[in-house]
Amino acid sequence: MELTDPEVKQALGAFIAEQAGAGGARIVSARRLSGGAIQENYALGVRIDGGPMAGDQALVLRTDAASRVSVSLSRAQEFAVLSQAHQAGVTVPEPLWLCRTPSVLGKDFYLMRQVGGTASPRALTRSPLDARQRAVLAERLGAEIAHLHTVRPPVSELSFLPVPAPTPALHRIHQYRSYLDDIGQPRPVLEWALTWLERNASESTVITLCHVDYRTGNYMVDQGELTGILDWEFAAWSDPAEDLGWFCARCWRFGAWSRGAGGIGERSDFYRGYERVSGAAVDHDRVRYWEIMAAVRWAVIALQQAQRHLSGEETSLELALTGRMVPEMELDLLMEIRRIETGELDDV
Repeated sequence: MELTDPEVKQALGAFIAEQAGAGGARIVSARRLSGGAIQENYALGVRIDGGPMAGDQALVLRTDAASRVSVSLSRAQEFAVLSQAHQAGVTVPEPLWLCRTPSVLGKDFYLMRQVGGTASPRALTRSPLDARQRAVLAERLGAEIAHLHTVRPPVSELSFLPVPAPTPALHRIHQYRSYLDDIGQPRPVLEWALTWLERNASESTVITLCHVDYRTGNYMVDQGELTGILDWEFAAWSDPAEDLGWFCARCWRFGAWSRGAGGIGERSDFYRGYERVSGAAVDHDRVRYWEIMAAVRWAVIALQQAQRHLSGEETSLELALTGRMVPEMELDLLMEIRRIETGELDDV
């Protein structure tokens, strides 16, 4: 079912009217947003008649793409996570309503408020922000993820999220080995890196709610100001250093290699924001460890994306090209582990 279908627009308008306590609602515009290889996002212009939201509203509808990766949450689960993040004070688009009625769109979806700005990694890492603006933004991003990490198990609304055992690191290593086995291609560098991670794994003393895809490209910025953190489909209970390592990993700097915090700013600013809100010092070595885990994970995801294309499940040039990036990721892994082993580390 397509949002351009008059019957779908009518059913969606009726759903919004009911949820908003309004006399009626009409879909004025519907535009698919760029990005989202795993989920589909649509910007909606909605005119609501009566009720507390009367008037023109800019909303985003989020639903499943043609296929999804196995670790992605369902839309109902993602909506629950987004709601928890919102309650914890994280800057997210306000979650509004979840729909699990097949007659509306043919599949689950939820609606949230639209936020302004851009999430384009290239635009953000190459933006003309000065050093002060970058420092402020990096510190804000550190503070935001620290707010999320105040959410700790058990939380009844998140009972669908398993607590990783025996530790978050060993749980991830087991996952990625399993995924590589399923892909069935020999990847000796990735196998070696997983062995290194296993040998260097440490006990996790804290388990928190983690975004697990917290990186440049998954937050919106408008004129240097953070407006919303997006894409919660991989959220999980984990070691909070997983989020910090994913954000700082070289693979998510989009060519801005000298800026260790997501290609946006300095690690020191990012860490300062995190420490200010969390009240705990960042363990730099632990973050570096999770950066290696991040590189392995991204390589595995890239292989999975390529398989979606090669299998015919979802023919896509984007998915095919993602798979072609794996050798570069493997080279980065070899270089980064060498730097850790030899102590040749600096701020980036």
